Parts: sequence; C-alpha cells; structure tokens
Amino acid sequence: MLEIENISKSFFRKVALDHVSMTIPSGEIFGLLGPNGAGKTTLIRIINRITEPDHGAVKINGELLRQHHLSLIGYLPEERGLYRSMTVEEHAILLGRLRGLEKREVKSKLEIWLEKFEIQDWKSKRIEQLSKGMAQKVQFICTVLHDPKLLILDEPLSGFDPVNVDLINRELLSMKSEGKTIILSTHNMKSVDEICDRVALIHQSKKILDGKVTDLQESAKTGEYAVKFQGNMIAFVNALWTGFEMVDKEVLGADRYLVKLKMRGENNLEDLLKTLLGQIKIEAVWEVLPSMQDIFVNEVQSKNTVIHEE
Repeated sequence: MLEIENISKSFFRKVALDHVSMTIPSGEIFGLLGPNGAGKTTLIRIINRITEPDHGAVKINGELLRQHHLSLIGYLPEERGLYRSMTVEEHAILLGRLRGLEKREVKSKLEIWLEKFEIQDWKSKRIEQLSKGMAQKVQFICTVLHDPKLLILDEPLSGFDPVNVDLINRELLSMKSEGKTIILSTHNMKSVDEICDRVALIHQSKKILDGKVTDLQESAKTGEYAVKFQGNMIAFVNALWTGFEMVDKEVLGADRYLVKLKMRGENNLEDLLKTLLGQIKIEAVWEVLPSMQDIFVNEVQSKNTVIHEE
C-alpha cells in the first residue's frame, strides 16, 4: 500500500533521515522501530505531509502521495493534542468534521466505539476530567472514526496499563482482518512480537534492518531449545551428558523445572527426546526464538560498535 523511496531529510544540517526506503504491504501491521531520535517521527510526519522530504518520494497505492490521499489516513501522533475544555463528543465531532464526516455520522460512529470500549458514560465528560489513559483511548477513537485505510500510530500504547494494551492490540488485529494497513511506531516490543507482520529498524537516520518478523527471528536464532519437565535435576543433567549443553535453568516448583540448552555436534531435537524419555516427565519442548527486543538491542549495539571503531 505504501512505498517509501529513498527519503532524506535534514534540519539545520542535522540529518534526520538518510536515504530511507521501505515497502509496506496492504493488510499488514508494520512495526516502525528505533531508538529515540532515530528518525521515526520525522518519517511519519513526511507520510502525513506535515513535513516535506529533501529528497525521495512516498507513494500510496502506486500514486505519488498528494493532499487528497490524506482522507485515507488515520494518524495518532505521539504528542497528544486534545482540547481540554471540550467534551468527548464535541471533540469527536470537531475531528470527524475535519476528516469530512457529517455531524450525524460522527455521533453514530462514536456511539459504536464507546459501546465497544464500554465507556458510554464518557460522552459528556470534558477532556480535562479524564485520566491520561482515558484521554489516550478517546484520541484513538477519534483517529479511526473516519474508517481510514491506512492507520499510523506513533507510540499509541504509552501510558496504558496491560489490560488496555491488550484491548488496543485486539482492535488493531481486528482492523487488519478487515484489510486495513497499520504502521505502529512503538517501544512496546511485546506488542511487536505479538501483532506485527513486518518491521523496519531505523538507527541514526538510516534503515539498518527490515523484513518479516518470523524471518528475522529465524535468521537470528541461536539453536537453543527449552524443556519443561517434572523429575530429578541430577537425572536430567546425567541424561544430557556430553551431547547437549545446559544454558539456563529455572525452578518452577517442587521437582518442576524449565531448562534452556544447546545441541552439541550433530545432535538434533529427536536425539534430545530419545535421551530424556524415561529419565524425566516431559511437559513441553520448544525451540527458543529471539524476541524482537533481543534483535533490536543486538542490531543497535552492533551498529554502535562499528561506528565507535570507525
């Protein structure tokens, strides 16, 4: 749906984006990752035509991005901007009208969302009466009222408790199932692991990594396996002998453990199971894949090391 082609942008000789390119397919959740100051928000503002690039282009559905395309986009900025003296309904009407909706449409759609989030009694509350988390939920609703095809969310989960993070993630997955495309800029790596199809990592104004989450995890895995079992730890260690190396262990309870290990030599999962059967009671075995948090930190640290050495 969105093609970002060789985008560069500088502010007073400071490079914010340096020849960044990426493709964001339709109907996917795309994680835009990077440390603070990497250039993520600048890129988001360029996509929203708030800022113009120095070089490069943005295409939406194969066309150069123009002002009329903005009706397809829903944008939730990191800097929250609600008029505190307005009620929730008044605010929704204001933002809905700016997106081309009739007043009656806004009221109808707002009722649906308030009911979905079970917050119908908020409609007449002034923004200043809401907590930070409540206000964020209202701004999220206002962002999606006009039914955008492309949703751009800059740190939408900051300040939310785990229950509301889960609520928003479920809504994003529901929107994805309807064919919407979502760009999620976030530091919440757990959500990236759970809901993102693809990611791109920007560091010091450059794109240093992108791809499918599953492919990135597969390429970064270290050959670790986890075994959850009941039994005697000494018997477990003796069964491993020289064919496997124990990396970590966690006591789960009386005679219950979670152990991480690596294969030695040509040993594989089948060999591991043959070794352990009869020695302990196996509850579960799985291959350990790195989280996006692990991949993020490793990539950033490796780039910092290279820059420092240069």
